[in-house]
Amino acid sequence: MDIYSYTHFGRWQRIVISFFSACVLLVLPAAAQNEDDKLFITDEQGNREEIDFPDAMTSDLDSLLNLYHSKTYLSFDSDCQTSNVNPTYERETYIDRLRRMPTMMEMPYNEVVQSFIDRYTGRLRRSISYMLGASNFYIPIFEEALEAYRLPLELKYLPIIESALNPRAVSRAGATGLWQFMLVTGKDYGLEINSLVDERRDPIRSSYAAAHYLRDLYNIFEDWSLVIAAYNCGPANIMKAIHRAGTKDYWKIYPYLPKETRGYVPAFIAANYAMNYYCEHNICPMRTELPAKTDTIMVSRNVHFGQIAPILGVDIEMLRELNPSYRQDLVPGATRPSAIRLLPTDAVRFIDLQDTIYNYNSSELLNKRDVVEVSAPPAYNGKRGTKSRRARTGTTVTVRRGDNLGAIAKRNGTTVANLRRLNGLKGNDIRAGQKLKVR
Repeated sequence: MDIYSYTHFGRWQRIVISFFSACVLLVLPAAAQNEDDKLFITDEQGNREEIDFPDAMTSDLDSLLNLYHSKTYLSFDSDCQTSNVNPTYERETYIDRLRRMPTMMEMPYNEVVQSFIDRYTGRLRRSISYMLGASNFYIPIFEEALEAYRLPLELKYLPIIESALNPRAVSRAGATGLWQFMLVTGKDYGLEINSLVDERRDPIRSSYAAAHYLRDLYNIFEDWSLVIAAYNCGPANIMKAIHRAGTKDYWKIYPYLPKETRGYVPAFIAANYAMNYYCEHNICPMRTELPAKTDTIMVSRNVHFGQIAPILGVDIEMLRELNPSYRQDLVPGATRPSAIRLLPTDAVRFIDLQDTIYNYNSSELLNKRDVVEVSAPPAYNGKRGTKSRRARTGTTVTVRRGDNLGAIAKRNGTTVANLRRLNGLKGNDIRAGQKLKVR
């Protein structure tokens, strides 16, 4: 299926039915609420308002740095001698900077936006440093997709507050990937999702799907602030707020929005500010070495990464990073021709050695009768109809493929430091199938 020309039957009916009932949730479950999860704003009348902070921006930085691309291609700039002091500026300076950004979308200034800017450039400045480095992997992909649908390019920063630029991010409700698509929404926009394949994790395909979705939302609301809010909590909640407020002005419907959505547009504006004016706040981007270009080969037989890696002598983690859509390391070419991304030299060697690859451990790796460990159903936590991913397996858990200490800590309501202490770990290295004590 050509991602550029996907046509969906009954799209508007599905928007009315499914999007009005589903929210695209923010990424990564928080363990316990703390000061990083909230912002408190005091208005001119002295009223204090609590605003939810995007979970993605409070995710464990160590976990992000442990992603394959981060470990392989990012490094802290040892030459950067910038002070840790975050300069403060007059209100008019922030207003002027937001006004001068080359954006089609309105970037208004107010105290809520200022509070997000302060958080990004202050307490979360190391996370912004990471985002600046990791953006070199993904921003060109986002821009191409947005350009294909003639959308404002500043939307390229939406995945920062959605997923912290983590293509493997999964929310409490199952929203997945850089753009945090729910299953129904992803399928509605042409993404293949089944037991073996999840194209929500594919940066390219999910970006085009997200651009298509954003364009459809704009056709409904014709206002970019409302579009961004609807991307977070669904069109139904936005229409309800518009009806209650009697206006389509975002800042006037603001009090009628779900609490977790009120900070979403200000967070987006502040993310645009931070990614443009990081130098003015003494934030040093992480150094980025861009990955080598890849080639794509098509296979018409099932093949497992465990067959490819040893025969080609490549890192299986690299295969997973280059081919994030394959959930179980299995490429289902027998179902329909499927693509595998490889480095150019590896692609040539795959063709030369394909018989050896297909035959290597095939009876073991391609046997669907193998026992699969199934996690217990998540427990309902009473929030927004979502479900908690907290483990209920007692004092130990089994490490899943793609897990890291940060993700395990969040799922089990503990900390990375506590996991290291309980399990005698010196660093972050863990492996799939390993048993870890969580309490």
